[in-house]
Formats: sequence, C-alpha cells, structure tokens
Amino acid sequence: MRVRTGLVGATAAAVAVTLAGPAAAVPARGDHAPTRQAMEAAVRDGVPGATATAVDRHGAWSATAGVGDLRTGAPRSTADRYRVGSITKTFVSTVLLQLEAEGRLSLDDTVDTWLPGVVRGNGYDGTGITVRQLLNHTSGIFNYTTDEDFIGTHFLKDGFLRHRYDTMTPEQLVAVALSHKPDFAPGTSWNYSNTNYVLAGMVIEKVTGRSYASQIRDRIIKPLGLHATSVPGTRVTVPRPSSRAYSKLAATTTGMTYDVTTLNPSMASSAGEMISDSADLNRFYTALLRGRLLPREQLKEMRTTVGIDGVPTMRYGLGLLEQRLSCGVQVWGHDGGIHGSSSVAVSTADGRHSLAFNFNGDWTGDSEAVVEAEFCGKQPAPPLHVPAPPLHVPASPFTADRF
Repeated sequence: MRVRTGLVGATAAAVAVTLAGPAAAVPARGDHAPTRQAMEAAVRDGVPGATATAVDRHGAWSATAGVGDLRTGAPRSTADRYRVGSITKTFVSTVLLQLEAEGRLSLDDTVDTWLPGVVRGNGYDGTGITVRQLLNHTSGIFNYTTDEDFIGTHFLKDGFLRHRYDTMTPEQLVAVALSHKPDFAPGTSWNYSNTNYVLAGMVIEKVTGRSYASQIRDRIIKPLGLHATSVPGTRVTVPRPSSRAYSKLAATTTGMTYDVTTLNPSMASSAGEMISDSADLNRFYTALLRGRLLPREQLKEMRTTVGIDGVPTMRYGLGLLEQRLSCGVQVWGHDGGIHGSSSVAVSTADGRHSLAFNFNGDWTGDSEAVVEAEFCGKQPAPPLHVPAPPLHVPASPFTADRF
C-alpha cells in the first residue's frame, strides 16, 4: 500500500491518517449499501470513477460509480483491470517467504549475502541490513520516490510527459536512493521506502536465477488462476477491459487533468508495477490469509508486525498491513498508488470477508471511508460542498511518495 491514508495509499512515507469517531455497528453480511454510498461520495469529491468487489459468506458483490473515460463518459466496469501500485509488495513478500520455506534463504540473511556490494557507501552497509528489514520497512534505506529530481522527472507534468515511456533498471532506482544518507540505523525505526522492495525483487532474482516477475507468475498468478493479474515489466498499456487513468501531475488540487493511462511502469519495478482487478485481488488475499500460499510458520512471520509512529490503529508486517477499524474489526491487506490509480485490497484475518477497489484518479477520494463502509457499515459524512462536474474535476493534494 501506500500507507498514506490508512489502508489507502501505501507508498506512504508519512502515514497521515488515523481513524476517529464513535464505533459503528458492524453491518449485516451482504449489506453493501454503505460501500456503494462511499464510492459515490468519492466521485462527488472529484474521483472520476470507482470500481469495487467484495466477497463474504453471501457471495460476491460488485459495483461501480462515476466514469471510466472523462472524454466519452463511458462508465467504469466491475471487470476493470488497473495498476495496483504497492499491492505488488504483498506478492513480492509472499515469494520471498516461499523461498524461505523451501530453505533457499533466510529472512535474517543480510542484503549483502545476496547482493554483495549493492548497498554500500554514503552511510550504508548491506552487511548490517537483513531481508526481513527490507520487507517490514525497518532498513533505514532512503525512499527513492521522494528524491526531488525523481519527482520532477517522473511525477510532475513537464518531466512526466517527457519521460513517461523511459525504462529504468532496478539498479538505477537503488542508485537514486543511495545518493541520500540513510533515514536511520537499521532496525531502529520505521519508514516506508519503495527502495526496500526494489531490492527485494533483486534478491528473488539472485536466489532463483530468474526474474521476480516470472516467480510471481509461476508461484501465485498461475496456481490461483489470476487471469486479470500481470507483471507488465516495460509494457506501457493496461490490458482490456480497463478504464482511463487520470492525474493532475502537480502538487496542487487545481488545474488540468491529464490522461496518464499509458506509461512505462519500470519506474515502480518490484515496488509497485503490477496490474490486476478487484476479483483477483480478493482471491489472492483470501488464499494468502487462509494459508494456501504459505506454510503456517511463514504466514505467522508475515503477520508479525512493527508499529507505525503516530498511527496506533495500524501496524506493518512483511508486505502486509494490519489495521483496526473504528468498529473493532481487524483487516489485513495493502493499498497502492501509481499515476492515475489508487487501489486498496483488504480482508479479515480468516479470509471470509474481503474487499478490493480502485479509483481511476490519484489526487482525491476517501479510500478509508470505503473500507469503513464495507466492514463497519459506516456511511460517509455529507460533503461540505458538491463540486461542479467539469471535464477537469478538482482534486486533493498530489503526493509524490507513491507506489
């Protein structure tokens, strides 16, 4: 996730949202009306469109709101495929934990064991950072997506429009991070860093001799039949059915809205390049939490969490976020943001109630409200104002620390 707005934005360098307000009554299973209302509220607040699928003991429920194409007005589809950003991290962590279960590595191996000399210099020493610390964001390695030059080149309008199809290697992304001093000594604090998962993908490739993408395909996508899920590499398009994706490409909430559907996702690499749909994400997290992908010991390790400063309702495991909602329900999952796309996938610990959804705009929308609505029956607060519906809808602040 981006851990930027609760279970709504896991690129999060700063977990900024806490849950507040009185506890809500947990809705009867099968009642998804509050979820639909929260999606519609997001559209009123400026999100172009939303698509969601929830699964509980009554079966699957899907809904959409808003549009998938601002130019034509075509609606979103419940079968839309979309870029899932940092939800990729749970897939990467699952592969590493499978490799640990097979005895091919230990989470307590140092980064230097598998990537000798890669994390070194400028205050870094890969012999003192473990694979586990990469996965739970306690490594102290700087987050490359917060580098000012990287932001200007890849997230702001002029740079993005010039460089949207450029290919970046994992080594180049790591080099951006290592040009900055560490955030803290390994194991002494927590900070969300996309660099951790770029390195994690590199470790997978060193251990197996094959790309991290092929490992995800062979170990997760194919066995679970995730037909809408892919690791695109440098492919710039999103497979159909899909909607257009929109961004302000600015640090403001006003101005033009840009179609950013096509881009080279190598800038996200194993930190956030994957594509999926809501049904597949529900299937993945349900299988994961029910123990279909990991032995008991590895699933326990994945769900062993560390605290996130200033957010008592959330804790981070190994590529998996735990959140306590306002009604007391615990959910596990991840969120993710990448240009024009904000996604969330969460499930109860037993895998019996799951939700996955996507906004096709990256600047606004209360994802937290959608999660609260589905699991707590909490209706969204009425908007203070209803924005006019021009083609270029107004938005909320752009954050560059995404994926």
